[in-house]
Amino acid sequence: MEVLRGQAAGPQQSRSNMVRVFISSTFTDMSSERRALLDKAYPEVHAFCRSLGLVFEVVDLRWGIRNITSGDHEALELFVKEIEACKRISAGPTFIALLGNRYGHRALPRLVPEKQFEVFLSKLSENPEGLKLLNQWFLKDNNAVPPAYVLQPITAHFPHYGDLRPESGPQRDKNVASWRSTETRLLQVLRSAATQAEADGDVTAEQKQHFYRSVTECEIEEGLWKEEEPSALLFVRELPRQRVRDGPKRLAKYLDVTAGGLLDAEAQGLLSGLKSRLYAASQKILNLHCVELSKGSVDPKRKEHAQYLESICEQFVSQMKARISRVMEPPVGERQRKRWGSVEEEREDFSGSVLEEVGRHAALSAELCGGLQGREGLLGKLCLAMWESTNARHGPLVLHGAGGMGKTALLCKLAQEMRNVLEPKAVVAIRLLSACHPLSPDVDHVLRSVSFQICLACGLAPPAPLTANTHVELVRFFQDLLAKVSHQGNTALIILDSLDLLSEEHQAHKLHWLPADLPPNVHLVVSANTNSQVFAVLRLKLETLENFFEVERLSCDEGKQIMDSYMRASQRTLTSEQSAAVLSSFEQSGSPLHLKLMLAAAKRWTSFTLRAELRLGTGLQDMMSLLFLSLEEKHGKKLVGAALGYITLAREGLLEAEMRDVMSLDDDVISEVYRFSLPPNPSVIRLPPLLWAQLRRDLGEILEERRISGVVMLVLQNRQLCEAVAARYLTAEQRGRRFRILAEYFLGRWSGKLKPIALPALSLLLSDRKVPPQPLWFAPGLANMRKLQELPYHLLHAGLWEELRQEVIGSADWLYVKSRTCGLSSVIRDLSQCSRYLDCPETTLVRDTLVLIKPSLDFLDGHMDMSLFSTELLARLHSLATPFPSVIGRLCSQCEEWLLTCPEPILVPKCSFLQPPGGALQHTLTGLQRGVLCLDVGLEAELLAVGSDDGAVTAWSLADLQLTHTLLGHTAAVLSVKVIDGSGHCLSLAADGSLRRWSLRTGRQLFCIQEAVPVDSAPSSVHLHLSDQKDLVYVYTRTQVKAWKLEAAELFFSVSDSQSVILGVLGESVVSVSDSGLVRISHPANGTKAVETQLENSQRGLTLVSAVTSPKRGRLLMVSKEGFLYQISRTGNQTAVKFPLVPSLLTVTEDEKILLAGCERTLSLFNVEREPLDRFLDLQHEEAVLSACVSQDSRLLVSGAVDHVIRVWSVTTGVLLDALCGTDAPVSSLALYKGFIVSASAAAACVRLWSLKYDIRHKPKAHVPAGCRHVALTADCDTVYYTREESQAEVIRWNNLTGSPSECLEVSAEVCCLELAQQKRLLLCGLKSGTILIYPLALPQETLCIPPPESLPRVLCLAFDPQEKRVAVAYEDAVCLFEIASRDSFPAVEGPLHKFPLSLLHSPLSSMALLADRRLLYGTGCGEVNLLDFRSGGTSALEPHRTRVTCVTAGNWGRHALVGSEDAVQRLWALNPLVLDHTMEYKGFFFEGVLSAAFSESDQFVFTGSQDRTVKVWDVATGNLLYVQYVYAPVVKMLTYRNGFVALTQQGFVIKEAFRCPEHVSPEHNPLRNVKAQYRVTSREKNQDSLDTSMSDLQDYNPAQFNLNFMSMLKTKPSSTCHIL
Repeated sequence: MEVLRGQAAGPQQSRSNMVRVFISSTFTDMSSERRALLDKAYPEVHAFCRSLGLVFEVVDLRWGIRNITSGDHEALELFVKEIEACKRISAGPTFIALLGNRYGHRALPRLVPEKQFEVFLSKLSENPEGLKLLNQWFLKDNNAVPPAYVLQPITAHFPHYGDLRPESGPQRDKNVASWRSTETRLLQVLRSAATQAEADGDVTAEQKQHFYRSVTECEIEEGLWKEEEPSALLFVRELPRQRVRDGPKRLAKYLDVTAGGLLDAEAQGLLSGLKSRLYAASQKILNLHCVELSKGSVDPKRKEHAQYLESICEQFVSQMKARISRVMEPPVGERQRKRWGSVEEEREDFSGSVLEEVGRHAALSAELCGGLQGREGLLGKLCLAMWESTNARHGPLVLHGAGGMGKTALLCKLAQEMRNVLEPKAVVAIRLLSACHPLSPDVDHVLRSVSFQICLACGLAPPAPLTANTHVELVRFFQDLLAKVSHQGNTALIILDSLDLLSEEHQAHKLHWLPADLPPNVHLVVSANTNSQVFAVLRLKLETLENFFEVERLSCDEGKQIMDSYMRASQRTLTSEQSAAVLSSFEQSGSPLHLKLMLAAAKRWTSFTLRAELRLGTGLQDMMSLLFLSLEEKHGKKLVGAALGYITLAREGLLEAEMRDVMSLDDDVISEVYRFSLPPNPSVIRLPPLLWAQLRRDLGEILEERRISGVVMLVLQNRQLCEAVAARYLTAEQRGRRFRILAEYFLGRWSGKLKPIALPALSLLLSDRKVPPQPLWFAPGLANMRKLQELPYHLLHAGLWEELRQEVIGSADWLYVKSRTCGLSSVIRDLSQCSRYLDCPETTLVRDTLVLIKPSLDFLDGHMDMSLFSTELLARLHSLATPFPSVIGRLCSQCEEWLLTCPEPILVPKCSFLQPPGGALQHTLTGLQRGVLCLDVGLEAELLAVGSDDGAVTAWSLADLQLTHTLLGHTAAVLSVKVIDGSGHCLSLAADGSLRRWSLRTGRQLFCIQEAVPVDSAPSSVHLHLSDQKDLVYVYTRTQVKAWKLEAAELFFSVSDSQSVILGVLGESVVSVSDSGLVRISHPANGTKAVETQLENSQRGLTLVSAVTSPKRGRLLMVSKEGFLYQISRTGNQTAVKFPLVPSLLTVTEDEKILLAGCERTLSLFNVEREPLDRFLDLQHEEAVLSACVSQDSRLLVSGAVDHVIRVWSVTTGVLLDALCGTDAPVSSLALYKGFIVSASAAAACVRLWSLKYDIRHKPKAHVPAGCRHVALTADCDTVYYTREESQAEVIRWNNLTGSPSECLEVSAEVCCLELAQQKRLLLCGLKSGTILIYPLALPQETLCIPPPESLPRVLCLAFDPQEKRVAVAYEDAVCLFEIASRDSFPAVEGPLHKFPLSLLHSPLSSMALLADRRLLYGTGCGEVNLLDFRSGGTSALEPHRTRVTCVTAGNWGRHALVGSEDAVQRLWALNPLVLDHTMEYKGFFFEGVLSAAFSESDQFVFTGSQDRTVKVWDVATGNLLYVQYVYAPVVKMLTYRNGFVALTQQGFVIKEAFRCPEHVSPEHNPLRNVKAQYRVTSREKNQDSLDTSMSDLQDYNPAQFNLNFMSMLKTKPSSTCHIL
């Protein structure tokens, strides 16, 4: 809890997912062993680690170079540092020692402590030559604390020692020989002095031994003996016999020899002592081998040597695997270790990851504020501002300044100070977004993480998965959460650093998500670069400058404090001259980052470093350039540029192993490395690890290790360095080439292959670069995370378009595995980025498909398996496979292939039946809770304001399609909204009577006027009007007009007239009309005399229908019920013309030349300029017109209707240009905005944007209108017959192939039911009048009729027998059986053959199935189920349901029938004999109840469509649930089709699927893995007369089936033939 409240200093260290081992050996004698390990052992261990989700790295600094002598004498320090890094990073073994018969090089120490060195000098008084030699090579460094003597670089006295140029060969050879001699003499002098000093008691034996030990022994001591339980392996090779003729020179590679070629007895003695110590202390890790050399070497071609090397590799592999396996085993009582990249394991509790993230940011915060000096004044101002605003509503505080000025450190210090001041229960949540560099953090992740932290710390409910993964809902939750914290009386401080580093996802830089108004006790502090777009947005969003605090340059005194603190922590100091130089350069910039870079260089200066050698830039950019220059001079420009360039270009940084691999693939780097020498082994060419290690050391603090998911990534410390690297090393050509190398690496293109290279000393050479393979899967269920993270980015920027399409966009496997491991949002981001660069519409279609899938995946919290993912893709993209074969066709083929080979029960889509991507619909704006009653678009401000039925006003920015504000205050439905262009404000009028003004920048309410209109007014009865000067706002109802001054919210006037109806406001004139037709034009604003005039043709009275104002023309248009259109001017002039319509919709175009009048299904257009009124277009619709708007140029008209369709018309020709389906609700509001249609509905909680210009190739095929009352479809699903909810007196035939209605069948009364005889092709319509109309589909001109009974009862339902020989008709008072015959090839209906009357108390039949033997199984509205035998007239009552029976379906072979009801119960009955086989109960997350069902052809399975929007497959024999598929809408009709079914959803989509089921279903199969539900099956005990309720005989018990909630219910209704499974 302390960590969650921000009180802890740091997090618990996350588990490492890395195994990094250091290989220690002498340089020459173990080369064969090291080569064998590289070829055979490392790849096997590498693959084994990958299969466990671990990263395996080998650090062998002796590989790839011919000698190890370092000119700067820092080799030993470098080796020790690498060993320490392995210990720090590795989860498994860290150290491997390979020891032969060489003791190894005994190097001079680089540093000797001052006191010890001066003791040695005192012992050399009688050796003036030795004294001179030491003073020549060791100089005192007073900058060290304590001071020390430093061994000078070899090149200080032998300048050509490291010069590899051919022309310098003789001088180099001479310098090398001289140094060897000098080194030997120096060692002799030091050892002599140390021996004497030990004898005199001035030094210890250990201190003396320091001058005798080899580098190898130092490594072994660090890797083995400094740990109580070393995680290491030891391999020792002994030479049992050495023949006489094998003298020291011949064995020089394997033995220590002196410069004269003699055996070095002293070294051999030291080696013996080392081995004795190892044999005694390291038996558990010792692997001892005895090998006899052949011709002075180990020859892999000799059998015994090959066996020896094979044994070494086998031991290495087996022991490494064993140790790594032990590491992976969790401690007793702990959870199984999470494998990195696993898609099969359940996600960890999010609270655990939040705790880790909170701790990581807290630890980093503590580290950064530790080095902060100064800034006390600014810190005090921030604290004071928060204290003053604690008890009132306030805005966020903004810290800003130039890059590198220390904003991050200051925020960290602020968090620390406030944590000490605030109460213990207060929550301090700090997120250092710069710590995510080089990734741009996603705003959703930041909000989600902060929200979870606050919820867990304050005991509040965290966001549900769907909320947490939906941007709009998450923003709303975050803002509501702040209000809850304040309401509870808790205190919260949220600090978000570097907002300008946020990714572009959700237009985060526009800061729509950032609350501008905070409740009491909640503080929000953010930072941004002053020159960034984010800062500009903050200045607009926050109205007061008091909230902004600038971080200015540091003073010279503050810089000196920082310098002194830094050098003290580094155990270094500077001379006065050096300090002055640093401060002089710092004074010119005042930048903390500039100072930090200078100090990083300064801590390497010695006291004898000359002033001329000090490289100090005058500013940050200059200092970075000098830093790069010094690295280039030491390591070479190509090596430095490549290393920094690859780290900069990597999306999430690089592992060290990846860095070495990538640079090994870079031919420029390899050519530079081997410019003057040949590689030791031309068949294997890689970057020598030592060169990278040396560069890595010298990069120092500019390179940062960042632990991500348990692996350590290398990244540059800050973005300023990234920008400098890009400017210096990444030209367009270099960037493209390096992106290509990175892409090829993560593709695995060169793994196991020979890559050509041309080295300076060789012709074209083919060599193995020894880079690992890069499969998508390392093991079943374990993904290659690094490939998933990096590959798309590099393929895109390398211009490898075809590989991008094949490997990423068109790979179902890739899309699935990245969705599971990285989140679907990351895949959508990848594809969005690709669509910006690629001219590939398929990329956009695939991305939009994933956007459509995302809500389902969010609901499941990411737990989507491949079967569901493939089904979703296939069911959305199937229709696009043919027009887009290269990517979408390939995707569909992969999905279908996967489904067809799935080892579990599965439904395979055979058509598109889920909402497809593409078409005109571009965006769906969510964030609403209820339907939309009104909307308005501000064209200048590019804002959309929407009023909802729940009283909320919601605003979106149309420029970036982001929700900006949800404005809460109204307590009833919002009736009207108006955006005030130019001010960024909007007005809203609601049924609670209030008029409010809002700022759309800050989301604040500017004023609220109560009683502006009567409470509970209807939308059509109130009007909101702005004056032309936008200084007055008018609100008028039928009887009252009120006007207010807009700025002051003062009532200007109020006029009431109960005798008249207010028509509207023209300018400042109010127009009203009385029932007698008297028009009154008053001027309450200026008090001038009113004008009155009598309307023509109104002597007998007038009934107003609707009115609309034409302010530009100064006229008001009014339609009366008497059939006239009146045009009234401000002066009272009027005209009247006949108007044949009674419009429910009346509006004028923007230029006021055209009047639009909607009446039922017709939208008429009138030219109001012409006399008489010119009705020039009648636009016919399928259903009533609800809304319409016209483009600014009056060329296009857009209309919306009850049938959920938006139609686009040409105003000039009246041609229907387009019909847009997919609104899924009546279109009650429309607007046009820059080539887009904005649509909304009172019945839908969203707003949709449609493009008027889109690629018609991927326009979705239209589907049957949603919500049809009665439907019937053909088995091939080509044709659908339906009746509309609004008009049930006609049956429409829909051609599913063309996506359009093809015929309308007029009927004489309301249709009550529809049934289709598939084989005989007869459509039966049961009418409310009792008549049954029969349409022979083969004879479209003919219609048959079954007359109604005398009582004219309603036809309730129809049912055919399996052979379609008979049809049963259920009336309200009887059930009749008719025979279907044929006369001269013409269908006929005979009968009724049987009639079974129903009593008056009998509940109406709701569903029925007719069996082949003339029995009728039916259910009623009250849940009764009966079996009626027409032959005998008898009925059998079956076990009833508790609710209305909604589905009765018989099998194709007459053996079984399924009865389902509105509750969660469905029963499967055996019909011969009649017994209940199974009771299946299913409790879903949504609504319950079975709506439709169909048996498979063989009756082995039954498919059900339910109210919970799923299709389920049940096994008829066992009753087991086999599969559940979510189809997004209730399935209202199902038919058997081949090995599957066809169906129709309530939304109008036709489903066609095949079912595959293996012969044996695994007991582990869980059909509920992709849904949130429970089910249970109760079956009768077959072949037994008595009941057996024992649980021991369970066959296929599935834990998912058992639901304790149903137990009490079943106990109250026991079955005499069933027992519980």
